[in-house]
Amino acid sequence: MLEKQIEAKVCEYAKAKGLLAYKFTSPARAAVPDRMFITQDGRVFFCEFKAAGKKPTEAQTREHQRLRQSKVNVFVIDSIPEGKVMIDVMVMGLNNAHSESAA
Repeated sequence: MLEKQIEAKVCEYAKAKGLLAYKFTSPARAAVPDRMFITQDGRVFFCEFKAAGKKPTEAQTREHQRLRQSKVNVFVIDSIPEGKVMIDVMVMGLNNAHSESAA
């Protein structure tokens, strides 16, 4: 499945759960994650979407690590079911993931 299809379905799911889902870009920094999500209680986390089986670039991995060093959750998601788990985990407040994916 294409990255944009996965991203669209997961964002649709997130919005249905009451989250804000912003396309995230930074003019001053390349390789930032694709999306920033904000829960109803104000928790923020980021997601890098990839086509099925694809991995982040080296630059993306470095940026994810930089964010994680600041205690920010960053997920790498390459399937719709995995993305839904990420959303469900973050909505439930299990905010200790800091991992490559929610699965």
